[in-house]
Parts: sequence; C-alpha cells; structure tokens
Amino acid sequence: MSVCVIIQRKVEDKKIASQLAPLIVRLRSQASIQPGYITDQSFASLDSEGEYLVVSTWDSMDSWNNWKNSEQRQSIQKQITALIGEETVYRYYEPVVGGIIPKFEAVI
Repeated sequence: MSVCVIIQRKVEDKKIASQLAPLIVRLRSQASIQPGYITDQSFASLDSEGEYLVVSTWDSMDSWNNWKNSEQRQSIQKQITALIGEETVYRYYEPVVGGIIPKFEAVI
C-alpha cells in the first residue's frame, strides 16, 4: 500500500531560504531515483509565511525509510537542520477509501 509523507519546514529568513533551496532540490532529485518513489510536490503556505510542505508518495513505508535513513539523505538533512536551526517534521499517511474512515474490520 502506498504511503504519503508530509515533510514540514519553517524558514522565515529569506537569506536562509535561498541557501536552503539548492539542498531541497538535491533531496528531491535524489529521492526521485530511489526504489519505491512515486511522486512529490512542494508547497508554500499562503497563511503562514515561511512554512513549506513537501508531499511525497512512496510505494511503502519500507521504501521511504530506506531513503530517509540512507547516508546520502542524512548528509543533506544534517545541512538543512543546521541552516534552519530546528528539526524537520515528518508525518505519515495512508490512503483511505471513501474519505475519513476509522480502521476496523467489516462485519458481514
């Protein structure tokens, strides 16, 4: 089952944002060639200046975790953390059929 990874960063300083941009481009381009990668999009908040999201879709949590924990990604992430001065926030989601449904087994 595919998973959606929401990656959130807050960067209010425009100078830091300009230094951060090439690192994000490297992460995205390297992610796109990893096994299990499906797609990603980046978003800038309209109501919270300096807040950015990356929505990344993977074929499984294992594929995402392999990339997230890779030496290559960790090296870039370490530079990002040093620049923005805080940890990146990760949230994980799975598709649901028919909207918001609690997880349960159907009784027939």
